[in-house]
Amino acid sequence: MSRGIDFQAESFVPQPARQPCVLTLFGGAGALGQRKLAPALYNLCHDKLLPESFGLLALGRTARSDDEYRRILREAVVSHSRRPPRGEVLEWLLSRSHYQRLRPGEADDAAALRDSLKELDQRHGTADRRLFYLSTPPQSYEQVIEDLARAGLAGRAVDPPPGIVVEKPFGTDLASASRLNSLLLERFDEPRVYRIDHFLGKETVQNIMVFRFANAIFEPLLRRRYVHDVQITVAEDSGVVDRGAYYESAGALRDMVQNHLLQLLCLIAMDPPARLAGEAIRDEKVKLLQAIGPMSPEQVAARTVRGQYAASGAIAGYRQESGVGADSQVETYAAVQLEVRNSRWAGVPFYLRTGKRLARRVSEIVFTFARESAPLFGPETCDWRLPNRLIFRLQPAEGISIVFDAKAPGASMLLRPVWMDFDYHRSFQTASPEAYERLLLDALKGESSLFARADEVEASWKIVDSIRTAWDQPAAPPLLSYPAGSWGPDRSVSIFADQETAWQTT
Repeated sequence: MSRGIDFQAESFVPQPARQPCVLTLFGGAGALGQRKLAPALYNLCHDKLLPESFGLLALGRTARSDDEYRRILREAVVSHSRRPPRGEVLEWLLSRSHYQRLRPGEADDAAALRDSLKELDQRHGTADRRLFYLSTPPQSYEQVIEDLARAGLAGRAVDPPPGIVVEKPFGTDLASASRLNSLLLERFDEPRVYRIDHFLGKETVQNIMVFRFANAIFEPLLRRRYVHDVQITVAEDSGVVDRGAYYESAGALRDMVQNHLLQLLCLIAMDPPARLAGEAIRDEKVKLLQAIGPMSPEQVAARTVRGQYAASGAIAGYRQESGVGADSQVETYAAVQLEVRNSRWAGVPFYLRTGKRLARRVSEIVFTFARESAPLFGPETCDWRLPNRLIFRLQPAEGISIVFDAKAPGASMLLRPVWMDFDYHRSFQTASPEAYERLLLDALKGESSLFARADEVEASWKIVDSIRTAWDQPAAPPLLSYPAGSWGPDRSVSIFADQETAWQTT
């Protein structure tokens, strides 16, 4: 068991954003703005990480006064902040928070936005520096970008160059993602485009790079010579809730595999970057995705499984959820075997699975190591053995475990698996910042390493589109039903390369 160390929380506070900025939040009074962005801004303010010259301008279709929006912001912080709000800190944030109505496509509203930003520059000393955050439905992204360009707020000639944060989903396929990338890069510099995936803001996800590249005893082992297989599981025990209409157009493959799971695969499998900086890290992630590449229809048939949860007891099935068609063919579960065709990983299968209404909520990565080349402890002398494993637990119990064999007490040579654990919270005894705190701070600082680049997004869509295209063909793998509360379709084991492999969950 890892020893807890009494670190002071203050010792972990990163460097603040120093450049003046108006954060312009499209959809600022929406669900994401209230549940995630408002508490993230408050906690950054609490830790003195926001720039001294800062303003927040929330935009929405509904007409509101500044005071009405400040009440929404206050209630969001009180309800969702990871720490109880302190009055003087919250009042500082509220005093710099403003609201304006903006209807996409309305020229007068866009012109009024330009005037309001000029006024806020004078009031808060933000020196024409802007960060736009698109917390809106994805179908409005293109119109918002065009409105910013017409108002003179985005474009190659704008100085200083603005930044823009774009929430997932980033497109629905390669064609739409490429179109959105082209539109963005006509108006913004690539290093100032922040395609956000909240998984990458999690402390335990960032810890993957530290574990791999700051510990010389582990990195040499993570390669084809020593690893038998790698599994990535992102399981949810909830259903689609009120997102049925969205899920009907997305499904598990687009909603989770294209971003969260492929991002995790990149972090655990990419080669060491030349330096710990945005472009160097993103270069290696792109190389990794290109080494996977699209799958053939034959590979999709043999290496993928898709499923949909059915009613179980009092739990409704997917087709009974609000906004879902009675004969829906949308997958709520996807399992995929991928191969990384490079010198580090060739021949090692990577198994990815994700689903809704599974047995429990868990996200983890499991490296299963190959057996020793000359086994001394065979079945005649040892009745029970398991392969060594390295486990990254991302949620809910954040930490890292190593599983190895040890001799059980007694006269017989009996080996039993034992665990060596690092628990994030016990070791550091301080609350982890929420993912959006880190991501917002990095965007304000202009640090891009935790955000996807255009070519990275398009490389991931090439993989997903090849699967989706094969699934849409008559000879596609069938959509399998699985009971809500289970671990998915029984046939998900069919994607394994050998009979020794089984799905791992701790």
